[in-house]
Amino acid sequence: MRQSKRFHVVQRVAEDHEQQRAERLAACERRVRECEAKLAELEGYQANYLSEFSRHAGRGIGGARLRDFQAFLSRLAEAVRQQQEIVLRSQAEREAARNQWQRASQRCEIVGRVVKRKEHEEQRAIEHEEQRDADERAQRKSSRRLDAGSV
Repeated sequence: MRQSKRFHVVQRVAEDHEQQRAERLAACERRVRECEAKLAELEGYQANYLSEFSRHAGRGIGGARLRDFQAFLSRLAEAVRQQQEIVLRSQAEREAARNQWQRASQRCEIVGRVVKRKEHEEQRAIEHEEQRDADERAQRKSSRRLDAGSV
């Protein structure tokens, strides 16, 4: 098997690896968008609830209802904080996936250049061999003419 053919196998493996890393990066991107959308939804809900609380508090509110509002707002603030942490983790995972994909892409590109170089070297060797064969045939033909002419 020619060396370039063996490198084609390596190139296919590198391309498959790069494709897997690209798919993982795409999945991480989707996860970040989903987490950010959920955070925006929670923050919007929190803003609406705070606004409603302010309206009710401005008109007067009973102690039990005040405690319920405060407890709910506290739980909502905790949910927002937790979702912010989830967003940060998903963004870090995305960045790690991007770095892995970039490394895989670079390896794939390097292997591709090696394959092209090997193919070029092999082609030059074939051409050189063909030229040598043609020169030998021409020399043999010329020698036969000289031998035939001296008889």
